[in-house]
Amino acid sequence: MSDRRGVKVHEGWTGPGRRDTVITPLKPEEDGLHVSLATKGAYEWWYFDAHLETGHTIVVFFHRANPNPGIAGKIGVEMVLVRPDGRKIRTFVPYGRSDFSAASDAPDVRIGENFIRAKPGVQGPPVYEIYLKEEGLGCHLTYQAQVNGWKPGTGLSNFGTMGYFAWVIPFARASVRGSITDGEREIAVTGIGYHDHNWLNFNFARIIDYWMWGRVYSKSYTLSFAFIQCNDKMDRHAVKVLMLAKGKEVILSTGEFDFIKEDFEYNPVAKHRYPRKVTIRVPGELEATLSVNKVMEAEDMLDNFNPVLRFIAKNIVRLKPGYFRLVSDFSLRITRKGKTPIETGTTLHEIVLFKSAE
Repeated sequence: MSDRRGVKVHEGWTGPGRRDTVITPLKPEEDGLHVSLATKGAYEWWYFDAHLETGHTIVVFFHRANPNPGIAGKIGVEMVLVRPDGRKIRTFVPYGRSDFSAASDAPDVRIGENFIRAKPGVQGPPVYEIYLKEEGLGCHLTYQAQVNGWKPGTGLSNFGTMGYFAWVIPFARASVRGSITDGEREIAVTGIGYHDHNWLNFNFARIIDYWMWGRVYSKSYTLSFAFIQCNDKMDRHAVKVLMLAKGKEVILSTGEFDFIKEDFEYNPVAKHRYPRKVTIRVPGELEATLSVNKVMEAEDMLDNFNPVLRFIAKNIVRLKPGYFRLVSDFSLRITRKGKTPIETGTTLHEIVLFKSAE
């Protein structure tokens, strides 16, 4: 697809069409370092999250180069802890080049004393160990894959003269075990987690109106999805990515699905409207409905900018960034071999907006 200036979006699907008939297993090097420290204007990070049986939610980033305004390009580690009562605490700690090391052939990353490392699994995917401890926040966790690693097509999409964006998902669903640190407390935890890895060579926010992403974990299936609405610079192209796994096996990898947003409601904290209902449909194969029952987090992202950047973003660039983390009831209907079972439950999903999602 191209716009008036001939800019083309090339997604990495192996086909036919915007899907993968053959699903290729991830290799260890795909979760290794891709952007050297000498490369300017490029970003790379390893992302982990976990929803824990204690009621805590954690998010951890290992940044080779942070993509966020004000700290763009910085090496560092970041952690967000949402406590059971909904209170959130966040820290980003920058580091110098001499404090960073990462292998290119395996997920082996060290930033200061913080690290990611992997060891072979027993007759299956590797087991990851992550450790982070900074400013009263921390975690020491192992991730054991419950779904085989996956990427949409080649994992690489090109956005004309802008550059490329890469996305691989080593753990669409993992069992998590270990401990988290909250101030003086160290808490033993178990739960369910996720890990992905991104790298790109341009500021992605320049071409995005909004994106929505999430996962559905039912008894039998794992669904991971993303819907990224590009702006006029990319002729309003929509990047759509969906993975469905039954047990460990990925059985569907596609960008060919309907994404229907309904029942919008305004949130005064984020200063944006969000859809209270989302339906994802691959005709004849699956239908997932997410119905919001709670706004876990709503944020005006300008509040995270320093005063100068806030003024530039609001008054010159005309950005209006907002963020939502939503708790939804889901209904998942899968059609396989003439049968259409329905599974239900509760899930978290997220939205980042620079313009309206309507």
